[in-house]
Formats: sequence, structure tokens, C-alpha cells
Amino acid sequence: MADSLYELLVPYFDQSPSSRPFPALSDPTTNKYLDRLQTLSLPSLTSQEPQSLAQSLHSTLLSIQSLSSRSNAAVIATSDHFASLQETLPLLAEEANNLQDEIPSLDESAVTFSTTYSRSTENEVLDRRKRALLMERNADRLTDILDLPNLLASAISSAAAQGTSGTTSYATALDLYSHIKRLHLLYLDSPLIKSIYAQTESAMQDLTSHLISFLRGQNLKLAAGMRTVGWLRRVAPELDVTRTGSGNQEGLLGYLFLICRLSTLVTTLSALEPLRQLADQETETRLRKSTSSTRGETSSGSAWHGGQQSERYLKRYIEIFREQSFAIVSMYKSIFPSTADTTTAEDLKLPFKPMGLQSTQAPSKQTTCQDISGASPSALATFPSHLTDLLFDTLKEYLPNVLDKTSKESLLTQVLYCAGSLGRLGGDFSLMLTMLSSGASDETDDSVENDDTENEEWVDVMKKHRELAGRLEALASGVGAGKGADRGGSLRLKS
Repeated sequence: MADSLYELLVPYFDQSPSSRPFPALSDPTTNKYLDRLQTLSLPSLTSQEPQSLAQSLHSTLLSIQSLSSRSNAAVIATSDHFASLQETLPLLAEEANNLQDEIPSLDESAVTFSTTYSRSTENEVLDRRKRALLMERNADRLTDILDLPNLLASAISSAAAQGTSGTTSYATALDLYSHIKRLHLLYLDSPLIKSIYAQTESAMQDLTSHLISFLRGQNLKLAAGMRTVGWLRRVAPELDVTRTGSGNQEGLLGYLFLICRLSTLVTTLSALEPLRQLADQETETRLRKSTSSTRGETSSGSAWHGGQQSERYLKRYIEIFREQSFAIVSMYKSIFPSTADTTTAEDLKLPFKPMGLQSTQAPSKQTTCQDISGASPSALATFPSHLTDLLFDTLKEYLPNVLDKTSKESLLTQVLYCAGSLGRLGGDFSLMLTMLSSGASDETDDSVENDDTENEEWVDVMKKHRELAGRLEALASGVGAGKGADRGGSLRLKS
């Protein structure tokens, strides 16, 4: 039916050459329209259908005009590109052929690259890249490690400013030092760790100097001394190592402690320099008058009657010496108890001067000759000997200036109290007064009578001191006072 209708309408198509081609019967739109015409009645075909076609034509024309106004630029650009497409397509084909020719060399380069920079092979560039990536991932850790010397220096400065009370600062500094030492042991070949460790060692040397200066402080207490020695054991462990072939157990720390405290004692005694200068003047005057009297140049005013300045100097000297020496030895025994337990009274050998007394048993060669390669004595075994030498050198120099019997007995009693104070710690040197009296008599007068007088002085002082000690012991024990105490003191003197 559609075919016949199409044949009827063909003569009515526009036959002009400029018109568009005839609609084909196979076109779906043409078939659809022909099917629609078959459903219309004759009045509709003559009246409504032309009007409908005119409206459709008008609306289509408006749509085409609107589209052309909106897409004018795009249509022109498309037309231009389409015009240049004839030149572009040959160039594209040529470049495609060139790319096809370069594919083998590209493939060869890719294979060479993958082989050269493979993870299974060693390559300097890859190693640098790996190190750079590793450094980037660990940048925060590296920053923390680089800050360790500054943190340690800050902790040491804070500890030095706070003194022995800066426990937290010292603990922080020691913890940082332990951490850096651990890093140094783990990474021995790292230049960075070696540099940081070198800076740390320099800082720890400063800390060691600060701690040693604390040991030389004027008012060092036992608690502060124990803390300082404990910190030194951690800061400088090589000082705490017992020396090979030595009989002591305190290591070099014991020697260091005694040297520092001895330096403090000498510094304290040097504060008596004005009194010592006055005593030196008295010594010069006494020696000058003694020389003139020896030559026979006697006069009414040549007799020596001075000694007040020497007495003042010796009194203050002995007082400081007694307090400081007892504090040094007692503090040493508290800080180094293991050494104190092994140090006996025989170890504290004091340089007694021979008094002409004969021993009941002659010493054998085995006891007098010591093996040179034997164990060296403890620091505490020889330290009291050095202290007594320091005291008696001063007494021998200035005690002859004091001629007043009461003043001299007072000084000797003060020396006995000092000997008793050290005697409680195993360093009694009261018998060394014989050396003092003998030396003093040699310098003042060579006569036998004066020598006997000097010997009687220290004997009387010893007797009085022991009597007083006997009374005090009797009172302390509750035995009684008066005759009972005197009797007990006399019995001890006789024994």
C-alpha cells in the first residue's frame, strides 16, 4: 500500500536541479509518514494536512535559525578545520610511520633502563636515591640526634648553676650521655655519631670539672659529697676502677676526693695569711735575738718576751685543722665504706720519730723489706700521715716563739684534742708531741736544762689531758666524780 502511494506522489516532487534528492522509500521517516497518510480521511488531507505541514515547516525553520545563530562560531571553526584536514591527515600518517620506525629503538632503551636500574643490581644513582629517601623519612630523628649535644650542654649549664642541689639536671645530663654512648656503640662507623660523641665527651669533661670543683667547696656536706661522688662514678667510670696490683678498693676516686678536700683545707688555712705574717715577724725577731745571745752580745733588752701573734695564729690554725681533718676522714669513710672497713689501725702509719727506745723483738728482714711490686696502700692509709706532717711543720716553725708556759700548754692541749679527734677514726698522733718538744728545744736553746724543761712540758700536758679524759669517762659511765675519777685516772697513768 505504501509503495503504491509513494508512486502516486513521485510526480508531485520538486524536479528542479537545485532541490534536494527525493526521499527514499526505504527511509523509515518516509515510511512512517506514508503510513500516517493512509489513516487520514479525505477532508483531513485537503484541509488540515497542508496546514499541519506548513506549521511544521515554520517551526523547523525557526529551530534551524536559532541553531545557526548559536553555533555560528563552532560551525565556522569546524569548517576551517575540515578545510585543513586535507593537509593534516598526510602529516599524521607520516608521523605515525616515523613512530612505528622508532618503536624498536624505544623498546631497546626501555629494556636497557630496566636492566640498569633494576633493584636486583647495585647502582650508585639508586643508592643515592635510597639514601635521600631514607634521610627524608628519618628527618625528625636526625634532627633529634643533632640536638643531643645542645641539650646536654644546656643540662650541664643548668646543673653547674644549681650546684649540688641540681639533682634533676645531673640526672638528665647523665641519661643523655648514656643514650649517646649507646648510639656510639651501635653505630661505630657513622661519622655523624662520631662527631656527636666527640662533642659529648668534651661536654662531659666540663661536667667532670664542675663536679671536681664541687668536691673542693668550702662547706661540703656528707649528702652533697656522696651525691657528687656518685655522679663522678657515672660520668668518669675510669676513676672508679681499682688499679691493678693495689690493695685499695676505692679506685682513683678516693685519691681524688682526698686531694680535693686537702686543697680546700690548704685554701682555708691560707686565709690566716695576715696572722702568719705577724708570726713570721716574731720568728725573725726571735732568731735574731737568739743569734746575738749565742755570740755573747747580751743586753738588757735582748731577752725574747714575744709570742702573742704566734699563739693567735697557732690557736686558729689548730682549730681549723682539727675541724677540717676530722670532717675529711669521717666523710671519706662514709662515702667509701668498703675501704674504711678494710683499713685497720696498722694501715694508718704515722711517721713517729725514734725516741731511743729499744724494741723487745728485733724486726726481721721480712717485715722491714717490702716488696716493691707489692700492693700499694689505700689512700686513707697515708693521708693522716700527710695531715700530721702539715700540722707539725707549722708547729715546729712557730711554737718556739711562744715562751709563756700557760699559752704553750694550752696549745699542746689543743693539739692533743685534735689527736684524740682523729684517734676516733684511727689516726691518733699524740705521741708525736715528743718530736715537737725535741725539735723546739733544739731551736730555742741547746742546753740540757732547757731540754729537760721542754720534755717536762709535754709530759705534764699529757698527764693533765689523760686525767681530764679519765674524769670525763668516769662521769659518762656513771661511776662517780671526785676521788673516784682521780683514782681511775691515776690508775690509767700508772698502767
